[in-house]
Amino acid sequence: MPLSRRQILRRRRVTVFGALGLLLASGIYLPMTLLAPLSPVAASIAPYEAPVQEPVELSFPDFGSTAVGAIGYPGVLAISGNTKPVPIASITKVITVLVVLDEKPLAIDEAGPSILMTSADVALWNKQVAQNGSVAPVSSGISLSERELMDLILVKSANNYSETLVNWAFGSEKAYLPIAREWLAEHNLDNTKLTDSTGFDSGNRSSSADLVELGKIALAHPVVSDIVKTKSESVSHVGTIKNTNDLLNVKGVRGIKTGTTDDAGACLLFAIDYVVGDETITIVGVMLGGDTHPALNDRIKKLLKTVKASFHEVQLSAKGQVFASYSTAWGDSSDVVATEETSVVVWGETPVTALVRAQAVGVSVSGEDVGDLTFAVGDQKVVVPLELSATIDDPGPWWRLTNPIELF
Repeated sequence: MPLSRRQILRRRRVTVFGALGLLLASGIYLPMTLLAPLSPVAASIAPYEAPVQEPVELSFPDFGSTAVGAIGYPGVLAISGNTKPVPIASITKVITVLVVLDEKPLAIDEAGPSILMTSADVALWNKQVAQNGSVAPVSSGISLSERELMDLILVKSANNYSETLVNWAFGSEKAYLPIAREWLAEHNLDNTKLTDSTGFDSGNRSSSADLVELGKIALAHPVVSDIVKTKSESVSHVGTIKNTNDLLNVKGVRGIKTGTTDDAGACLLFAIDYVVGDETITIVGVMLGGDTHPALNDRIKKLLKTVKASFHEVQLSAKGQVFASYSTAWGDSSDVVATEETSVVVWGETPVTALVRAQAVGVSVSGEDVGDLTFAVGDQKVVVPLELSATIDDPGPWWRLTNPIELF
């Protein structure tokens, strides 16, 4: 049956409006899909495997008190034996010189004031000789510089000049002691007690942990650090003096101070530089209560071999190492890689952890910065930038038109 005029008109309207609707929908859909921003893609973080660190057993002695630390590392790294305060003998003189330098500062290239020796200083020599203390010659009427007195105290370990120095700086040893005790408190050396400036009295006591900190303080002072590494020195009116520390003959040893009394035994506050990887590590240690200094030095050498072996370089990242990746719905992918090689020197079995922060990305180019990688190595933080290893391209019009759900 032929269509009526009304039916024909209706069909025309449907066709026209359908075409207009399709055209209108296309005018909306095509721009929306072709121009719509892509949803950012989150990174997939790769599992991190910390470097394996083999433990080293330290060769501690079976006597006295021993502790080791290192400059730049807080506190002590390892400790053995008696941890309570014990007699420290002439290690006391390190404190004496540091306290005097606070009162009478010297630069490393300065001699300082001239100090006239009198009969009182000769009497101090007689007193120390009578009690079998360590001494260096003195005569009434000669003058020695402040620096020369410090050389005699820290290199020769002369008790008489230790007393002479504090008498010059503070008027008397009685006046010196409260100031020295205040200095100890300011430096948190709470387990260190002083009864004289020389260390001859057994009341001069400290813990091995405090002495490691004292060694770090001493090396931080340019004048003290310079004196304690000196093997021999020529002092006016006295002659050549030799350091009582025979361990200075070992490569890298920088001092610091010997000590010997019947109560304390053979003692040594020592420091040595070791090159580990690209870093120089300064180890500071103390060993107290040995029988003789040769025997003590042998035990320190054995200990230091194991201490050095406990420091090792750990690689944290290699340039281009993968720490995360991106994978897009349209099939593009890229790794997230470290921009540089990094390594650190660690002590013992120091724990290493890694935190990856990678932002979500859309279309991106190779080499684009996408986050960072933070390593925690004990108390130390190391940050490494992260970048894309490959470009993430736009998926193109066909994928956009056929994947509206992925877009919206």
